[in-house]
Amino acid sequence: MNEHLDDILYPPLEPYDTGTLIAGEGHRIAYEQSGNPEGKPVVFLHGGPGAGTSPWHRRFFDPERYRIVLLDQRGCGRSTPHASEPHADLRHNTTWHLVADIELLRKNLGIERWQVFGGSWGSALALAYAQAHPDAVTEIVLRGIFTLRRHELEWFYEGGAASVVPDLWEEFIAPIPILERSQLMQAYHRRLVDPDPAVHVPAAVAWSRWEAANLTLLPDPELVEAMTEPRAAVAFARIENHYFLHGGWFAPDQLIVGVDRIRDIPAVIVQGRYDVCTPAMTAWDLHRAWPEADFVMIPDAAHAASEPGIASALRAATDRFAGLEGAAVADVIAGADAGEARDSGGPGDADPNPDAGEAGTGDPADAVVEGPGLDTDPDADAGADGEGADAGEDAAPDTGHEDHSLRRSRRSDARKHGRADRNGTEHDDAEHEGAAHEDAAHEDAVQEDAEQEHAEHGDAEHEDAAHAEADLSWGDEDESADRSQSTGGADAATAEFAGAPDEHDSVETPEADTDDSTADDSADQEPLEDASTR
Repeated sequence: MNEHLDDILYPPLEPYDTGTLIAGEGHRIAYEQSGNPEGKPVVFLHGGPGAGTSPWHRRFFDPERYRIVLLDQRGCGRSTPHASEPHADLRHNTTWHLVADIELLRKNLGIERWQVFGGSWGSALALAYAQAHPDAVTEIVLRGIFTLRRHELEWFYEGGAASVVPDLWEEFIAPIPILERSQLMQAYHRRLVDPDPAVHVPAAVAWSRWEAANLTLLPDPELVEAMTEPRAAVAFARIENHYFLHGGWFAPDQLIVGVDRIRDIPAVIVQGRYDVCTPAMTAWDLHRAWPEADFVMIPDAAHAASEPGIASALRAATDRFAGLEGAAVADVIAGADAGEARDSGGPGDADPNPDAGEAGTGDPADAVVEGPGLDTDPDADAGADGEGADAGEDAAPDTGHEDHSLRRSRRSDARKHGRADRNGTEHDDAEHEGAAHEDAAHEDAVQEDAEQEHAEHGDAEHEDAAHAEADLSWGDEDESADRSQSTGGADAATAEFAGAPDEHDSVETPEADTDDSTADDSADQEPLEDASTR
């Protein structure tokens, strides 16, 4: 299904290790390792939630330089119990359980720190994990940014996206009676949790088809077929719906506000401009809050990691963080700034994609790119390119630390220049001080009028606030009870990014090579079809 990526990503490879992690609450997490056992560790976080991993996900990373870890999150892929089972229990399947699972796996594998790579839901999970465990993260690569804020969910599942794809929207709402369409996520929930396959399978297929049809800029029938395979679709739809009704167990804007905890971690954000599933507004919000991270907008892509432009930018990011000479999103940046057509193939390939400059190939040179300490003045490109080449020659190819230091140095210089500019304006500010006093007097008068108006309408405002508070409740009473039972409340789960509930934190497991919690039994399970590119 992803043969078109052969000129962009690394060749297919097989894992050298597979196993199962006993995570607690009856869950067993399937994982695998591929690439170089002595290489730079990276963990791949799949989307959905509920999509599972696929063999092609290994191909974003240089197998000679990376120790590649893939895991199937709770309830999907090869992990058990599987959410497609008729009476599947999702009470212990939350964001913070997954964060704790990832950290437990890191410790069991004896990894001190690793790169975190995630797209779509995987970007939310990557941010949540990194903000909870910043000392365990070396770099972050994100794609198709999704933070489960209410307006993001309502856009795609409550009618916003219908303005873009009305024909596909009609197919999505068709299984739901007209009187239930005011709350579609709730209406689908009632069907998805029904133990009768005659009820939950058609609902799951319709839910999954809606998403699959919108993942790519151009239709991909093979992807739609893979994602609507009944067993995979039921797990996918049930887990997604469960997470979305609970807002991911995040406080409002938590992942955007929390970037201060990871601000100094080198990162790349890759976003398709025409993404219908997770529109670019969220990636832009993250970029504005986190300007230190490199930001790449792919001009001819939607959401899927398999789209050529997105795949090229993701490989460029992992190559750079592996210290490969000439790799980098920096090449994408230079091409975008100079307006030059560049080869979209990976670094080190003489001519991996000779047609990359043609329209529709996803050439990263056309991408909108922003990053800290990067000169966007076309007149300065020559000097910047020269410095980058020198830095690449001096850098140790197996770590890339020098490259990260250079980026931090540039950020520091940028901050110093910013302070100097502010100091230069102090004299002008003093000249206008007198005028400011006059404005202050006027503002006092305006404030008195505002306070009087506020007093007159205070009761009405309180009444409106009460209605607004009531509107924030998405689920019915049963859903609220389920949320409290599964997590002990979002406040407890998210306090200081503490991770999963206490009973999960109590799980202790010895080292991976002698650990009873890791059993090499996942090989006995049949692999699922490629569930999703999310």
